[in-house]
Amino acid sequence: MPIPAPLSAETWIQHLFSSKAARNGAVIRRKTRDIERYVGRTAFEAELRRRGYHAVENAGQMVIFCNQETVRLIS
Repeated sequence: MPIPAPLSAETWIQHLFSSKAARNGAVIRRKTRDIERYVGRTAFEAELRRRGYHAVENAGQMVIFCNQETVRLIS
């Protein structure tokens, strides 16, 4: 089987934020290493700021809140 061509950073971000969950203002999760590999942390954080979204990182996972609501850390 042929190996698919890697996604460009723009395509990866577009794919991420066009998911049904993201479009509905829900929460999505991605591996931190994938974000760093496909987009880069700096560009990803800039995109979050541009959209007014928030994210938290834990155990190699990034949880992205696809809305502009306040995020509170409970415990």
